[in-house]
Amino acid sequence: MDAILVRDVHKCFASVPALRGLSLAVSENSFFGLLGPNGAGKSTLIGILAGLVRADSGEVRVCGHEVVRDYRRARASLGLVPQELVYDPFFTVRELLRLQAGYFGLGRRARPWIDELLALLALEDKADANMHQLSGGMKRRVLIAQALVHRPPVVVLDEPTAGVDVELRQALWALTRRLHAEGHTLILTTHYLEEAEALCERIAIINRGRLVALDDKDALLARHPYRLLCLTLDREPPSLPDPLRARLVERGDCQFTFRLDRHGDPVGAILDQVRALGVEIVDLHLEEPSLEEIFVHLTRESA
Repeated sequence: MDAILVRDVHKCFASVPALRGLSLAVSENSFFGLLGPNGAGKSTLIGILAGLVRADSGEVRVCGHEVVRDYRRARASLGLVPQELVYDPFFTVRELLRLQAGYFGLGRRARPWIDELLALLALEDKADANMHQLSGGMKRRVLIAQALVHRPPVVVLDEPTAGVDVELRQALWALTRRLHAEGHTLILTTHYLEEAEALCERIAIINRGRLVALDDKDALLARHPYRLLCLTLDREPPSLPDPLRARLVERGDCQFTFRLDRHGDPVGAILDQVRALGVEIVDLHLEEPSLEEIFVHLTRESA
């Protein structure tokens, strides 16, 4: 069974389409990246998954439960860490987590797990502090604890590291890896594409409400038509011939980066052209495109 199933979903706000026949599936116990530029439809899709927004048409299921007809079970299967810091300033951290547990009918049974969450997220010394007394990073940790308090099999992380410092970002990375290892299905949206590249196994890219790409991360990275040849020369050449100048991506202090067609440009031919300039190659290496380059290429192509 898929943890998430989205089939031919349409959603418009007034006359503005947000999702246009979107379909995708997220396997159980996977670490899934949901990427797209601003306005692509990511937040709308997350709202539909969480039951906060109703699709105009199509089918959406969480752990097999249809989000409209079987809302209670669908929502109980999902933990959502929102992008915005939404909280009630009049409760302490512990009270807020107990209240959240009560929404799912857990009551006192959740108290040992709440204590464990407080320890796991380094919130023990803040457990009796009011939310308005916490820093932004601590509030972010509380939101994660809220999403996990009912032990959902699926956790949606909507830009969880936006605006946090490096130390907290690394701690959140470690926590997400632990949750994944323990069997949770994780769905991550982020504008830090190196984050998605480091964490996610499978990635969907959407743009203007449509699916642009859906593939395993390694297969997605291999889609890019170019790779980069980076050379360090012993001295600056007097000039570059037109064929090399056309491939030049970046140039700096005896360092040159050339773009190569993945399937049509043998590296040896480029090296021969460089040596013909009367210079020696001190160092060279090939760079594969990053997820950021793939993202830019695919979203521009879809636009």
